[in-house]
Amino acid sequence: MAPNRRRSGTRPYRRSVRVAELVREIIADELRLIDDERLELVSITGVQVDSEFRTGVVYFDTAFGDGADDAVIIEALDEHRVRLQRAIAAQARLRRTPELSFRPDEGVRAGLRVESILRDLDEAEAPSGGDEDDRPDDADEGS
Repeated sequence: MAPNRRRSGTRPYRRSVRVAELVREIIADELRLIDDERLELVSITGVQVDSEFRTGVVYFDTAFGDGADDAVIIEALDEHRVRLQRAIAAQARLRRTPELSFRPDEGVRAGLRVESILRDLDEAEAPSGGDEDDRPDDADEGS
């Protein structure tokens, strides 16, 4: 007999995670419809909502990923916050629409910095003009 999920209280995905993904999709779609040049290269990377759906934090990144325009982007998103929340209310079946706040996604930027560092290390270790076969093997170093 299959276990009864209602009794155990666990589901494969928590409701707040499913709602957060739905909110992310709605906001991303709505941003495409907003005619604001400050938001042209902005992508929504994630959303976190609290368990009671009172608040939601929307994480974003830009095509440049440098963080230079974060304040401008946050200001633009704040200006359109009511419209975004209205779109969520219209498209999602929720008793309460979370109040949105916006933050840059530092995880994406940290990943880009690590990737850049690794690329620089790889370029520094690459031989400058010689074949890799010209380098001595580790076994030959002891001789």
